[in-house]
Formats: sequence, structure tokens, C-alpha cells
Amino acid sequence: GRTEKLFTKKYEEETNLRCQIVIDCSSSMLFPMNEEQTKLSFSIYAAASIIELLKRQRDAVGLSLFTDKLDLHTEAKSSQRHHLYLYSEMERHLKQYSASSINTTSTTQVLHDIAELSKRRSLIIIFSDLLDDPSKQDEFFQALQHLKHNKHEVIVFHTIDKKNEVDFELENRPYNLVDMETGESIKLQPNQFKEEYQKSVKAYFKSIELRCTDYKIDFMPADIRSGYDDVLLNFLLKRQKMR
Repeated sequence: GRTEKLFTKKYEEETNLRCQIVIDCSSSMLFPMNEEQTKLSFSIYAAASIIELLKRQRDAVGLSLFTDKLDLHTEAKSSQRHHLYLYSEMERHLKQYSASSINTTSTTQVLHDIAELSKRRSLIIIFSDLLDDPSKQDEFFQALQHLKHNKHEVIVFHTIDKKNEVDFELENRPYNLVDMETGESIKLQPNQFKEEYQKSVKAYFKSIELRCTDYKIDFMPADIRSGYDDVLLNFLLKRQKMR
């Protein structure tokens, strides 16, 4: 107005993504024991890969680690120092948990806590084997709905050892199977229960997948024996939709 000249004001809209990575660190995630890759190590390495992609795009990322409680929760930031802190915490937790320790799962309460702590709209990425009490499935989806109600987008990566936990491909010999979260054990011959077990476990996880679809939550099976390609691809597709 003072110069009597016309000016065009340009600005860049802030479109950076905010992402909160949530990892289940309960004892069941330490399966399979005595192997190089466990469900927990798979989840942590997949999360580290996603953090690297976010860093290159200058997106903000936070980290939540939980067992029966929220053990770690950080705000989403994009600084190099913050990324290094996340890597160090994931490495520390990977070494901290061992098969000798018993850490149960309380996914429902943890998700409610994260919904309250994450004030700004974010992409919430959950890595979990979903081996929680089946009778509490309604409460679990109420927690997921809490995240959706707070305007968050949600991806659930169902981290599983498909060969052993779904297909039940065990040798035909007696086993003493131990619940890694309760310590309870049962002796059985796999072939006697294989068909019934496969039917039950597939139906359980299918019901979770269908309910995720109803709640507009992306449900992605993540077999630890299949590599990280599917995890990273689905993350990138989801990120593209949110831009």
C-alpha cells in the first residue's frame, strides 16, 4: 500500500507427516527363541527402516514401546539428534528383553494412553503379534477407535511367525509348549491338534482383520520370514495417501 505497487505473496504449505511408531515388547514377541530373527527384532529393524525414510523426507517421528505398560513414549520430532536417540532406545530395548523375563501385554490401555499423549494428527504405526486375551477384543477396538476419533490414521502390522504360529509346521514328535507370557505349559503331539489349531487361529486373526476394515484401519500381515519389503511398501502407500 505504501509503494503503490502490486505484490504476489507466495508460501509453502506445511505438509510434512507426523508419525508415531508403536512396538509391542511383550515376552511373546521374543518368539521364536534361539533364532536370529524374532518378532521383536523384526519389528525394531522394520521401524528403524521407516525412521530412515521419514528422516530423508524431513518428517517428524516419535516412538512408543510397551509391555503391560507404556515403557517409552517420545514426541514426534525430525532432528538428527532425535533420530539417534530413537535408534539407541530401540537397540537398548532389544538387548534388555530376554526370554528369561516375563512381560505380559496390555495393548488396550497403552493405545488409550498414546491417543491422549499424541495431541496432533499423526500416522500411528503399530507392530504387534496381537496375542492378547481374545475376550478383550472389544476393548482393543475401542482403543483403536479412540485413536481414530482423535483424527489419527492407523496401520496395524500384524507381526507373526507364520510358519510356526499360524501354519503350525512343527515336527511330528512330542513337544512341551510354554506360554511365554504366563509360563504355563502343555505337552502335545502337533499332528493331533494341527487341523483344529489352524482353523481356530486363522479365524481369530481373520476376525481382527475384518473389524479393522470396518474401522477403516489398515491391517497388514507381517511375516518375519518374508523380509521387510511389504512393510515398507505399505507404509509408503499410506504416506502417499496422506499427502
